[in-house]
Amino acid sequence: MPAEQPVFAEERQQKILAMVNAQGRVRIAELVTLLKVSEPTIRKDLSALEEQRLVRRTHGGAIAVHTQFERTIAARSELHGAAKDLIAKACLAEIVAGDSIFLDSGTTVQRIAEALDQVHVNVLTNALGVAATLADRPMVRHTLLGGSVRSLGGTLVGPVAIETLGRFTVNTAFISASGFTQDGVSVADVAEAQVKQAVIERARRVVLAVDSSKFGVQDFVAVCPLDRIDVVITEAACDDVKAICAEHGVRLMIV
Repeated sequence: MPAEQPVFAEERQQKILAMVNAQGRVRIAELVTLLKVSEPTIRKDLSALEEQRLVRRTHGGAIAVHTQFERTIAARSELHGAAKDLIAKACLAEIVAGDSIFLDSGTTVQRIAEALDQVHVNVLTNALGVAATLADRPMVRHTLLGGSVRSLGGTLVGPVAIETLGRFTVNTAFISASGFTQDGVSVADVAEAQVKQAVIERARRVVLAVDSSKFGVQDFVAVCPLDRIDVVITEAACDDVKAICAEHGVRLMIV
């Protein structure tokens, strides 16, 4: 049994919580090895975190606790606004004149569209908000996919959208997500996930634009494993997220 280290329980629990939020889940054996304390100590720490509703205990470990419903666009746009502005600005630097890009429906990606000006670029999108924003930009030529309207996400989804996507190839796809763990990228809706998957197949490069609140979240529907993502642009990332990106060959840009 590992010898106990003189580390305050609160400090140890914060390290555990950071790991759970970065990875989505953690195992007791992993924590025993990393923190060099006994299994009963780790179990006590997990129980304390569960009492605070910060994690959920499982057999052999714990998983992250996150909201299980999808917010409206208006509600999401109000969250982490400063971080989203920084991320959008960094995304603009990834776009060159004459580029062909895809902008999806996330509120962070919407900010890219709002800032996209004074550069000749072809934009493909399934987001109604993006299309409306770009409608009066003379230097931006944009195409809105057809499909079924999903009002909660402000998007066009379904078989028509996916079939239309097959006619295009874009240099860079800027996509959003509500979840990011070592298992991959996830979102709340099946139809949204299907469109994102089709976009990833058609793009030469995929940039995931997410604020740090998405790290450690495992949402309802898986979109893709991390090795399908080329770049992650965010405003902050803990060491565990940095290690996960490095392991999967993802370029992490912190702005």
